[in-house]
Amino acid sequence: MKITICGSMQFAEQMLKIKNELQKLEFEVITPLTTDECAKRPNDNLNEDYEFCIANNVTKDHFDKIENSDAILVVNYPKNNISGYIGGATLQEMSIAYHFNKKIFVLHDLPSENEIRYAFEIKIMRPIILNGNIKNIKNHL
Repeated sequence: MKITICGSMQFAEQMLKIKNELQKLEFEVITPLTTDECAKRPNDNLNEDYEFCIANNVTKDHFDKIENSDAILVVNYPKNNISGYIGGATLQEMSIAYHFNKKIFVLHDLPSENEIRYAFEIKIMRPIILNGNIKNIKNHL
């Protein structure tokens, strides 16, 4: 099974750790284009650099990865005082996965509708909440 990791690039270091854990579970794992670089340079905010994102077609690249996967795993740690943060770009990635009938796994519980206006739209996609344990993915295959 091929899983594409999605989430805020502020979680790049955690994404790489999760990638390794998933590979140990014998999954093929794809990460966002800038994950390694963002993990090495966490203060550079590469994914907030407009020129960089346009030049590297970051959004389209990740959408293509999602389309060619079996599932996505949304890495959603606390950020901006929101537990289980899911930002706008990740919402788009989830929507692409939903459109292509991919399984949508979310690492931690979803933010509330009081924290993020579009939490309702996320709930409609019926993601599978892993409660912090990526091994739970195997229970849903």
